[in-house]
Amino acid sequence: MAAASTLKNMALCLGAVCLVCSAVVGGSYVLTAGPIAEAARAKTVASIAAVLPEFSAEPVEGSITVNGTDYTYYQVEGAGCAIVSSTSGFGGPLKLMVGIASDGTVHNTTVLSHSETPGLGAKCTTDEGFIAQFRGFDPAVKSLSVKKDGGDLDAITASTITSRAYALAVSNAVAVFNEINKGGQAHE
Repeated sequence: MAAASTLKNMALCLGAVCLVCSAVVGGSYVLTAGPIAEAARAKTVASIAAVLPEFSAEPVEGSITVNGTDYTYYQVEGAGCAIVSSTSGFGGPLKLMVGIASDGTVHNTTVLSHSETPGLGAKCTTDEGFIAQFRGFDPAVKSLSVKKDGGDLDAITASTITSRAYALAVSNAVAVFNEINKGGQAHE
């Protein structure tokens, strides 16, 4: 026999369904939180390894505020510093990991995330000619801006805004590196 359709029965039934669903979601979170955190840590370590010279020391995470913006960085003894730098590209945020060797030169860069137009600005992740310009780049000798703006970098074809954003993110990372090295207000 079916239960009577009353407000009390409907509220109890809805409450029971919500309780069961909440328990399932909560249990899933508990089961997956560890593996998700470990995967994020592995991705970060892989990004650091991709942008700095080979190292064996453990990266030490820190944070610093430069020109009103908070930055996360990973200092590696004897290799340099990997800095997470974000700017706004054509399609939205452009987030890079920039590796700066101990001597202040840019060792390498990698895109962590972007919202750029596929086939145009998204080439910032695949255009080897564009990416290679930043390897070994010495900001003390060259200008970290595109040639269209009087700098030393070739822009991605039809993606000047993305190229400018990429160069700005690298330039900001260099400023962070310089601040870290002069004993800025770093905190961990």
